[in-house]
Order: sequence, then C-alpha cells, then structure tokens
Amino acid sequence: MGASPYSTAQMTLSPIDRPRESPSARDPALWCVGIAAAFLAVVMHRLAIPSTTMFDEVHYLPAARRLIDLTARLNPEHPLLAKQLIAWSMQAIGDTAFGWRFPSAVLGGIGLWAMMRSLWWASLSRTATILFGLLMATNFIWFMMSRIALLDMAMGAFMALAVWQWACAWRNPSGKPGGARQHLVLTGLFMGLSLGAKWNGALLVPLPGLIFALNRWEALKGRRSGLLWASRQAGPVPGVSLAEAALWLGALPLLVYFATFLPAFFYEKDPLTVGRLIEWQRYMLQLQDSVKKPHTYMSVWWQWMANIRPIWFLYEKVDGAQRGVLMLGNPFTMLAGLPALLFCAWDGFKGVKTGTGRLHLLVFAAYALLVGFWAINGKPVQFYYHYMLASCFLMAALALVLAEWWDLGLRWPTKVTLVLAFGLFIGFYPIISAGELPRKDSYRDYTWLNSWK
Repeated sequence: MGASPYSTAQMTLSPIDRPRESPSARDPALWCVGIAAAFLAVVMHRLAIPSTTMFDEVHYLPAARRLIDLTARLNPEHPLLAKQLIAWSMQAIGDTAFGWRFPSAVLGGIGLWAMMRSLWWASLSRTATILFGLLMATNFIWFMMSRIALLDMAMGAFMALAVWQWACAWRNPSGKPGGARQHLVLTGLFMGLSLGAKWNGALLVPLPGLIFALNRWEALKGRRSGLLWASRQAGPVPGVSLAEAALWLGALPLLVYFATFLPAFFYEKDPLTVGRLIEWQRYMLQLQDSVKKPHTYMSVWWQWMANIRPIWFLYEKVDGAQRGVLMLGNPFTMLAGLPALLFCAWDGFKGVKTGTGRLHLLVFAAYALLVGFWAINGKPVQFYYHYMLASCFLMAALALVLAEWWDLGLRWPTKVTLVLAFGLFIGFYPIISAGELPRKDSYRDYTWLNSWK
C-alpha cells in the first residue's frame, strides 16, 4: 500500500474518515456498477406497461409536451428540468409510455450508483457500500419511482450525484487541490440541477457549505494567522478558501437552478423575463401551497415512517390483464432502518469528534431534517413519495449499522436482512411493477394492512 496523501489536519477535522492507506484495493467499484446495472435491467423490464398514464403522469406529460412546442406553460408550480428531460425523451424515442419513463429509469440506475459511490468515499467501508446498494435496490420506493414519469427521480438522482461529488471533495482521491476544487464545482452543479427538477431536496443544498465552514473554523481555531474566509491551507479541503467554497457551494447552485428556466423565456404566450424570475419563484410557492382539496392517498410524515399509508399508482385492467402498482416501502427494511437511525444517532453523539461518529450523525441529521421539514410544513396535501429522499438516508443508516456488526463478526443480522429484503421484493414484484395479476381482487394478496388497501 502507498502512503496517504492527506495531512493530519485533514484526517482529524473532516466529517468523514481519511484513509491512512490507499483505499483503491478495497474499492467495491465493480460491485457498484454491477448492482446498478442489474437494477436498471429490472427497471427496464416491462417499463412501457401500463401503456396509459398512471397517477401524476397525467399532469407532467402535458407539461412536457408544452415544452416541446413552447406554446404555453403548464404545471407552473414546479421547476422545468425534469419535465424538459421527459420532453427530450419524447422527441428522441417517441411520445409513448417507454419514452415518457425512460429518463426516470436511466436516472434511477445512475442515482443508485452515485449513492453507493457516495457512501464508499464517505465511509471507506466496502461492506456498507455493497449493503447500501442492495438495500436501496430492494426498498421498493427507488424502484417504483424509477418506473414512472414523475419529477422526483430527476431530483433524487442529481442530488445523489451531488453528494457523491461532495464526498469526493472531502476525501480528494487525487490528493491535489485542483481535484478537490473540481469535485466542489460538480457538487454545486448537481445541486442546482436537483433544485431545477423539484424543490424537495432544497434542505440538503446548504449542508455542504455549512459543514465546510464548520470544518474550516475547527481547523483554524486557536490560530492567530489567517482569516477564516481567506485561508486556503487549512481543512477540510486544503487549497480552497471559504470564500471560494461559498462560490461553488452557494452561488453556483443558484445560477444553475435559474438557468434551468431558460425554456420558459421562449414561450409563445406570456414568456418569462429576467426581471420576473424572482417573482416567479414566489408564484410557484403560492401555487404549491394552494392545493387544499383532500386526496384519497394523502398522508403525513409519521405514516411514512411506519410504512402504513401507501399510494395506488395503478390498479385496473389494462394491456390485456389486471395490473397494479402499489407505492409502498419494503415492509421489513423500511422499519428495520428506524432503530438503525437511533444507533447512528447514539454513535454520532458519543463519537462526534471521530470521522465515523460524524458520518453517522450526519446520516441521522439529514434524515431528521428531511422528515422534520414535512412534519412542520404547512403544505396541506402530502404523499408517501415525498419520503423518497429521506428513505435513502434510512437505508444508509441500516447499511452502516449492519456493516459495523458484520466487520465485528456478528453476521446473522445482515444475512436475515438481505434474505427478507430480497424475498419481499420478489414476492411483491408483480404489484410494484404492473405485472399480470391472476384475479380482479389480487390486491388482497398484498394489502396486509387495511390502510394499504
């Protein structure tokens, strides 16, 4: 093994552990590619079924068509990027069910791969990285959101890419300031694209910058030389000042986000102007808060955590058979992740000065932030799919805890978890993939709770 290119300051002040040896020999890169490729292949199977719209595709497909002809705006309460991706796919592949859903499918595979790479560079745990990929692939939510033409997968995948680049910036595999700077730039770029798809990940956008500032303050604490904002030599990313980090992690995401509105400047009717860009954001927020009519499948945050209020994306006779898509989380792993979060919180508070403790605390904090936002949000109508981003951190917590036990020799919890995760995924596969069902009332075979019906 080669010597580490990282300084002592980097190793102690980062929210992640710095390697004392080159991690390349243990990097599960091929596992990451293999899991993501297998996931994408399963997602692509029967992607064009149903051949008709399901759930909120009825809103986003007409909006995407308007982005093709630019005659007028539809669905103005959401940003444009995810709808623009659907529009480009329609133009390239065709205005068909496969064309509508292709962007979500590809981004689902890319996002899964990026999440695994994020956890690898954050933890340097080969076991946790592989487990995370397997748990995400079988948690139902990421799979179903990869198979429907909604906005959420574009938001989630770009955020996963941003977190991957963020972890790489702190770890800096190249050991060169220029490499870390490039990762910070890409972090800002992907965060802006995530916001441009949907606002659900907005709460995560300030975290890289805030943690950079905290780490820089810790690195300079007690020093008389150098200003916090101007110093380039201290951690967490030597060679990058706080002022420069604010540019890449603060200003760049906003610039990229506003750039995603460019097509709206070319509408035939009521085109957007630069002067109205900020006003338009307020209008979008008003529209989102204006939906007050109760919906059959509306739910709240604690029901998401308990996995008791799913959504029927589809249940009807279509394409020659009775078919259904039950938007539900994996009945085992979505609950098993909750005590794992508590373990992460305990480890984090107990070992907050260590890299591992900080990572565990960060995973817990991100989950709590995302769920807490919806708990206090005044948005009157909420749905289970709003839990998608939080569920990624839920699975990360479960993977980290199981990996820690596995590496200590306690391996039966991991084996039981994987058997149940894959067993339930296979068992529920027909009802989460619009498979052919034998009877009109086949939903009874899967709705174990009355609240699932």
